[in-house]
Amino acid sequence: MSDIVLINITGKDRKGLDAKFTGILAEYNVNILDIGQAVIHDYISLGILAEIPHSKDFSAIFKDMLFEGHNSGLRIDIKPVAPENYEKWVHAQGKERRIITLLGKTISARQISSVAAIITANGLNIDRITRLTGRISLTKPQPNPKASVRLSVSGTPFSILDMRKRFMDISQNTGIDISFHVDNIYRKNRKLVVFDMDSTLIQAEVIVELAKLAGVGAKVAQITEAAMRGEMDFKESFRERVALLKGLQVEQLETIARQLPLTEGVGLAAKTLKRLGYKLGILSGGLTFMGEYLEKRLGFDYMYANQLEIKKGVVTGNVKGEIIDGEKKAQLLKEIAAKENLDLQQTIAVGDGANDLPMISIAGLGVAFNAKPMVRQRASNAISSVGLDGLLYLIGIHDREIGISEMTET
Repeated sequence: MSDIVLINITGKDRKGLDAKFTGILAEYNVNILDIGQAVIHDYISLGILAEIPHSKDFSAIFKDMLFEGHNSGLRIDIKPVAPENYEKWVHAQGKERRIITLLGKTISARQISSVAAIITANGLNIDRITRLTGRISLTKPQPNPKASVRLSVSGTPFSILDMRKRFMDISQNTGIDISFHVDNIYRKNRKLVVFDMDSTLIQAEVIVELAKLAGVGAKVAQITEAAMRGEMDFKESFRERVALLKGLQVEQLETIARQLPLTEGVGLAAKTLKRLGYKLGILSGGLTFMGEYLEKRLGFDYMYANQLEIKKGVVTGNVKGEIIDGEKKAQLLKEIAAKENLDLQQTIAVGDGANDLPMISIAGLGVAFNAKPMVRQRASNAISSVGLDGLLYLIGIHDREIGISEMTET
């Protein structure tokens, strides 16, 4: 009759430890039922759930493992596992799983403790914690520091809405972003990311900047803010704003496009995602002249925005073609996904305004970036503490996978 044992090995890490201890188990024809390992600051924690085919071998294995542990300066803890407990563990593998990502300039014990308490209160178990950001020097601080850890949790929450609300409270009170989404097969197979443009890819609302040139900046800014908060119909507000731009010269549009600053982390995010095989798109309620400039500069694959009517090099104050509002953004996301032969669950949508909510809500991963309060409340994932490259961590990309791109930010 076989025995099941849980072996925990902890202490100072060194090369070859896994080979030594699994070698001992191999001598007794042990089957490995589960294995996991973590190394933090050169200290190892190795866990092995093992099936020993012959009960008589237990004491011999225990003796050999302790002897090797003593020689290696490691602590060895071996505990028997009751068959019924093992079977209970096996049947629990079908539980729902979710990924909770913490993202900020730094992460404190208080923040992790607060998140962990909410997880526990909702009947979930933390199965794994992974650091996504690289090691942080205390003597040579980074210019734009980032810290991110990913928690893999299992179980069915008592209340998803309550968890999101409490996570949002922590975010607002401590300045850390907390994202919460289902862990499924699509999470590792997403291949399309679409972005809003104004206040997402760039640090401005283009139409507001144009309005300043036209001498109607305050009026257009007021209308824009109302539209982004969802207080006005987007199409109506857009026509009102464009009408106020009548008389601007094409040369002024081109100058604005070159001058407006990119959002922090845009170049790194775009370069990394493209290198990893993602298709990138701009779905904007803004203007095509700016979208075309960004499409070329950042290497995007798709770009949809609104087109100003221009006659003899002068803006007429009218819009050409259909106005792209929130519903149109969602429709375009569906069309691009179909063209790329992707399920919507394989898509990611990022935006800041009310007109981004339709595409954020249907994407496999919807992200509110530096978003208005109403948008943050309705989106499961948000980034506001760091730049747009924070999206890479929400996707689950580790710093080491970003690699040289970090040194060549656009």
